Amino acid sequence: MSLIRNALPAIALVSLAACGQGQQQPPGQGAPPVGYVIVKEEPVTLTTELPGRTTAYETSDVRPQVNGIILARLFQEGDVVAKGQALYRIDPAPYQAQVANARAALARAQAAIASSAALARRYGELVKINAISRQDYENAVTSAEQARADVAAQQAALHSATIDLGRTTVRAPISGRIGRSVYTTGALVTASQANALATIQRLDPIYVDIQQSSADLLKLRQQILSGQVASEGQARVKLKLEDGSTYGPEGTLRFADVTVDPNTGSQTIRAQFANPNGLLQPGMYARAQLAQGTQRQGMLVPQRGVSRDERGNATVLVVGQGNKVEPRVIQTERVIGDAWLVTGGLKPGDKVIVEGAMMLRPGMPVTPQPWNPNAKPAAPQQPGQAQAK
Repeated sequence: MSLIRNALPAIALVSLAACGQGQQQPPGQGAPPVGYVIVKEEPVTLTTELPGRTTAYETSDVRPQVNGIILARLFQEGDVVAKGQALYRIDPAPYQAQVANARAALARAQAAIASSAALARRYGELVKINAISRQDYENAVTSAEQARADVAAQQAALHSATIDLGRTTVRAPISGRIGRSVYTTGALVTASQANALATIQRLDPIYVDIQQSSADLLKLRQQILSGQVASEGQARVKLKLEDGSTYGPEGTLRFADVTVDPNTGSQTIRAQFANPNGLLQPGMYARAQLAQGTQRQGMLVPQRGVSRDERGNATVLVVGQGNKVEPRVIQTERVIGDAWLVTGGLKPGDKVIVEGAMMLRPGMPVTPQPWNPNAKPAAPQQPGQAQAK
């Protein structure tokens, strides 16, 4: 029993020593590594992405210019038609009769002019010898002039009737793609009707009408006037389609509307795109990326290095003196690609932390190293690896 009583305190001391060794904290691992980028001033192309709608380059309604019954439709709906191509044929019989009537009236007027002119010549000889009165001679001359005027009037009537006869064949006013035919064979059409027979749209090239805030446009113009931003001249425009893909050919900016819409406070900007394959159709929604100008001294910071505080202010962490973390509140203007355009809070040469900033605190020492955006992230440590080591 005495041996047991003497052994118990020894066992307790060994157990306490073992527990103390199990709860001992591992030594510190040193300052954590972070990746940084150096802020520098460089020319930055200012771009903006705005919503827009495609619009046909030219649009023309096909309308009849004479009255009649449609005898035939000479095209397939959806076809590409050429300017001057025959599209509809209206019953020409009434207009053929008008041409024949005008031609006969012209012949009658031409026959009358011969006799009246001969009578005027004879009276001219007789009035010289006082064989007839001066009044009779003047009447004969007037009749000859009226006959010549009748010939001119009948020629004009024949020309008008010929034009109407030609209009019984309705032709395409422009080249482009024709839509559905609203009227079919056998329909009665009139020259003054409100509805078009069909509509032709020229789709190559094609317009994209873009809506931009007048306030943003005013700010850009003020920056250009002050010299902060250099104008790009005829800006290039890229287009993103509804499915998220980028349209191949780049467009050019044509004009900005001079009037601001009072309901939306926006102005319409029109860009022109080549559309050789007809991929763009009128009325499609798209987003246009416009290059508005170049800021000579711009500073870009990757978006991954910028966060927001509880007040919504943009903040970054920089490597300060002694490789210690310093928070900064910055001013950002817009997103350009995957970076923020910074207008305040940073200066050239600052080292902004963009990797490894999750657990950092102000004043905490770090091991800075240049950030490599193409480097693969380190594989996470598997449980049990530390014990195995």
